[in-house]
Amino acid sequence: MICSEDEDDPFPVDDGLFADTFSQDTVYTLVGQELKIRQVFGANLGVAAPVWEAALHLCGYLEEQSVELRGKRIIELGAGTGVVGILAARLGAAVTLTDLPLTLPQIQANVSANMPPSGWPNTPPTVLPLSWGEDHVNFPSDWDLVLCADIIYLPETYPLLVETLGHLCKNGAMVYLSSKMRKEHRTPYFYEDCLPSRFNVELVNRDDKQNNNIYRASLRKEQ
Repeated sequence: MICSEDEDDPFPVDDGLFADTFSQDTVYTLVGQELKIRQVFGANLGVAAPVWEAALHLCGYLEEQSVELRGKRIIELGAGTGVVGILAARLGAAVTLTDLPLTLPQIQANVSANMPPSGWPNTPPTVLPLSWGEDHVNFPSDWDLVLCADIIYLPETYPLLVETLGHLCKNGAMVYLSSKMRKEHRTPYFYEDCLPSRFNVELVNRDDKQNNNIYRASLRKEQ
């Protein structure tokens, strides 16, 4: 199930998107898994509240390409509602979901709401705060996959994100990034200039209707 957004891009330039706080529960069927995701809309969460199309696009791509998730160590950056990481955990990955501290209660609530009746097939998902470029060094570098959905929209954070990805991918992790290509937020600049400064970057899928791209990236070996 995909909930379509309005044609106008709802992504704000600032974080003050919602004046009042309210929640909305939506059921998504992804890769044969039924996920109930609560989205808590309020001024504090801003862009972290909704399930963005980029997240659903990434879930669909992982299914279409039969990307192996079972048994993999996966970290999601800017998890928001946690839908991508929760899906990976339901499919047997050992998942760590990260975001800024204000977002963690929403992620944890969705993790708890989506535990399978028989329990998680791997370890239960871990939910932790991660501020790019600040405390990334507290995280290990032995991941198999790094997942990112619609986190490329604040140009001042781009160098911090590249630094964080560089640390997380030291031991060869593959990164999948799904982004709506917003020129006003210089999203193309991130993929054309910032990320390639340290990573090999490949466009692997595009949704023209949603103006959404999926990239695969791997850290270049130091010369």
